Amino acid sequence: MAQALAVSVGNATDKGVKAINQDYMGSVVPAEPLLSSKGIALAMADGISSSKVSQEASQAAVSGFLEDYYCTSDSWSVKTSVQKVVKSINAWLYAQTRNSPYRFERDTGYICTFSALVLKSNTAHIFHSGDTRIYRLCGGQLEQLTDDHRRVVSDEVSYLTRALGIDQALEIDYKSVLLEKGDTFILATDGVYEFINGQQISDAIADTETLDLAALSVVQQALASGSDDNLSIQLLRVDQVADYQLDEVQQLTMLPLPPTLVPRMEFDGYEIIREIYISSRSHVVLAKDLETNQTVVIKTPSTELRNNAQYLERFMLEEWIAKRVNNPHVAKAISSNRKRNYLYLVSEYIEGISLNQWMIDNPKPSLEEVRTIIEQVAKGLQAFHRQEMIHQDLRPNNIMIDHTHTVKIIDFGSTYISGVTDPKSEEDMRGTMRYSAPEYFLGQLGTPRSDIYALAVITYQMLSGRFPYSTKIAQAKSVNAQRRLNYKSLIDDNSELPLWVDDALRNALQVNPLKRYSELSEFVYDLRHPNKRFLSKNRVPLIERNPIVFWQSISIILMAIIIAQLIALN
Repeated sequence: MAQALAVSVGNATDKGVKAINQDYMGSVVPAEPLLSSKGIALAMADGISSSKVSQEASQAAVSGFLEDYYCTSDSWSVKTSVQKVVKSINAWLYAQTRNSPYRFERDTGYICTFSALVLKSNTAHIFHSGDTRIYRLCGGQLEQLTDDHRRVVSDEVSYLTRALGIDQALEIDYKSVLLEKGDTFILATDGVYEFINGQQISDAIADTETLDLAALSVVQQALASGSDDNLSIQLLRVDQVADYQLDEVQQLTMLPLPPTLVPRMEFDGYEIIREIYISSRSHVVLAKDLETNQTVVIKTPSTELRNNAQYLERFMLEEWIAKRVNNPHVAKAISSNRKRNYLYLVSEYIEGISLNQWMIDNPKPSLEEVRTIIEQVAKGLQAFHRQEMIHQDLRPNNIMIDHTHTVKIIDFGSTYISGVTDPKSEEDMRGTMRYSAPEYFLGQLGTPRSDIYALAVITYQMLSGRFPYSTKIAQAKSVNAQRRLNYKSLIDDNSELPLWVDDALRNALQVNPLKRYSELSEFVYDLRHPNKRFLSKNRVPLIERNPIVFWQSISIILMAIIIAQLIALN
């Protein structure tokens, strides 16, 4: 029987003399199959004292990392998985600062140091940004495995040169070391390592029964030595090293593509039921999990694109997105306790019809039916936007309605992830032409307003059976050409829709993205309530609403002017 990796973990933290603890740390020691496929993860973050919200940054960084890392594709290497997750977290923290009152002073925003240790098979993978440190204890001596990203100006003045949330782009250090039984790794913040030496840490580990007690002893000694900062330390001892795994070799980290899936075939613990659709980009089949009897959807990459690295990268991102976006209006990924032997995605089976089919079956829906569907789609899109993601391919075929009338967004092949997706690779990943926002045709990157545009097109189409602009919109590839585009009003002589609904759609479908709604909630609200701007713009003049009051008011004003002039003459 293969030998599995086994470790012991201990930790301690204290706010010290500070009012609050801006450090945060965590660890995950999973069971199989995650223990073999993803390994054991530890992470530590340290906020900066100049910020009142950096403790929130620290908690978000560590919690997000430990959750999202285990959602990444099994076919990714540890290095690829961690770097994508941490860059995504960095982009989120940077956006939080940018959209907050702290945006004018960077050092008061959502910033924290970050260090992570991932042990998989017989290798330790180290990731680092900032001045939190990772050590390895060897023969009673501490070996520092990370470099401090801090510039010292004087004894009193120093500052971080690298950390999460400082810049939109993140550079993170990486190194790997082979594991040996008995190795002990230490993660510590500066409130610890600046006030206690390696021998004291080594003695604390050797002289106490558990690593938790050893960590507590180190913190207490650092406090006694005058530590004036938050104090945090994590200890990990390797009790057993796993057997060598071939997938630790970098060039063999990619899982092989699956064979052609046909009905009644058994595949990786699933029985294939039937094809759902086959395209040039992917093959999708309906299957049953033989262990749980759950009906699922399996998506496999196109064999024609097996050598296209960019395509495979996008394909593998889909599962990570599905696991990260936890919302009832977004199709969810299905996890299995079995080891995966091929590259494929498994998602929930939504028993129902696409919105495209629903529109065919319901060519003249009521306004309330449209609102009900659009509001659910908006909730799903909001879950993407909260994660700094843009769906980019919202269209009726990518929206499902199940037998309970719950609406769900599917297909994340074009989704943009801030900090992770390479903008240069987005050129051909902008959705379907009739639903794509005009800025895409100018070669610009999408924003959440681009998803709002697509949702508004769908709303317009459901209410009218038409599109808001002519097919020439895709040929308008200059600002001047787009300015000449004319919005076709939803309202005609036979329309019973309120005028203010058309006003809401007109705003959501502005060619210039800066003139559109900035938030989905604004658009959804205005579909149910007349916007105050619309009411004031379309308010009937007083002379038409009440001519008597109008002329009485004019008479009073004229009389007041005459009286004022008479007084002036006297």
